[in-house]
Amino acid sequence: MIYLNEHTETLDIEKALSMVSPQRREHALKFAHESGRRLSLAVYLLLMEGLQKEYGITEPPVFDYQEGGKPVIKGHPEIHFNFSHSGNVALCAIDRQPVGADVETKRKITPSLIAYTMNETEQAEIASAPESLLAFLALWTKKEAVLKLTGEGIRNDLKTVLTNTENVVFETKKTENCVYSIARYK
Repeated sequence: MIYLNEHTETLDIEKALSMVSPQRREHALKFAHESGRRLSLAVYLLLMEGLQKEYGITEPPVFDYQEGGKPVIKGHPEIHFNFSHSGNVALCAIDRQPVGADVETKRKITPSLIAYTMNETEQAEIASAPESLLAFLALWTKKEAVLKLTGEGIRNDLKTVLTNTENVVFETKKTENCVYSIARYK
């Protein structure tokens, strides 16, 4: 399931801090700016919502971390999740199998960013799209989602990320404020 909050700017930080685990509270308070705290709390609250709805888990989750830093829920190795946030948008994907997620808010994209991150075929797809920004964001979020699914994280050669992804299923959605993609293995 996908949980999305497109208005994290309205999140009450003090109330949220009282609802989360001590571990997450400590993590959120490390951010120097309120926006970072809000996003950290917002994605976690989405996870809490999903765990309650899908699994009946009402206790705030505590994380262990895999090699590479990917969090897993202590005591629940069968539950997979992934966080993403951009601007005032927070997203949490929860699944019974490994999952990667990325969300990006609509913003100005430079031609140099397109050239650096997209191969020739992807650049042509963006150029021919009725809304080039949305086409770029759809491809970008797919790339980040698959890198988070595989645990690779961002790498130098972003142009080849979507090659050899025959074993991956993507779900990409566009809202008024953002574009997001979820990646799962077939």
